Amino acid sequence: MKRKLMFFALAAIGLASCNGFKKGDSGMLYKIITDKPGPSIKEGDFVSLNFIIKNDADSVLANSYESGHTQQFVQKIQQKGDVFSGLAFLSEGDSAIIKMDIDSTSKGRPKPPGFKGKYVSYTVKIEKVIAKGNLSEQVFNGRINDFLKGLADVAKKAEPIAINKYIADNKLKVTKTPSGLSYVITKEGTGTIHKITVTNTGKLVAFFVHLRALKNKNEDDILPVIFDDNYLLLAPGESRTINCSYENKDAGSGTPYILTSAWNADIANSITGDGSGFADEMK
Repeated sequence: MKRKLMFFALAAIGLASCNGFKKGDSGMLYKIITDKPGPSIKEGDFVSLNFIIKNDADSVLANSYESGHTQQFVQKIQQKGDVFSGLAFLSEGDSAIIKMDIDSTSKGRPKPPGFKGKYVSYTVKIEKVIAKGNLSEQVFNGRINDFLKGLADVAKKAEPIAINKYIADNKLKVTKTPSGLSYVITKEGTGTIHKITVTNTGKLVAFFVHLRALKNKNEDDILPVIFDDNYLLLAPGESRTINCSYENKDAGSGTPYILTSAWNADIANSITGDGSGFADEMK
């Protein structure tokens, strides 16, 4: 009896240590939280999802719910153990946590700046799947475009309601421009705002596209600085325009320089505009 009790106790400890996660390729772990009926995601399928990305310290690196941008892409596993390997276990409506082992999937590349720990944790919610199956490219792309147009129409209709509610809730006295833009000047500032457009021109999803603002090329960072979004996840062909703002007194007298790094960027074949470049450690 003692041996049986000891065996069951050890088994219970082993199960608890996994915390419900199952093992995938190359150290990838996944745990399905919501399991809806339906076919699993296959390579070539169109996927739209929301995500929260964290490191082992539970620090949030990116959050699509806060940025308001769902991620859309055509499913393709880039290497064993990546987050797309985990998505292959899911279907439309599912939610899950996928832990990607950075050391196993980085292939000798440096970790993203400031990253600590072993895993990148993706909490994902599969919002939509359009199966490629035997559909022609024309029909497949048509269904994708119809879905994206529907998202845009919903967002367009919801925006005025949300703005008016915010104005009413906060009892704001706004000024409206001829185009319908509402604004309130709370304090005349002495800052600068840059609009930075980042485009993934490659064929693979770009991970951890990180932006920094320097006082001048090869000089210190401007601090404090505010980016609308950072540590971007960009699908092939996707662009994102980010606002970067800071107080002029913190920028010095030089010409501000935008520095970019990305975990898996093909730096040799990438192009930057005037006043921008890639971090030296990524070259």
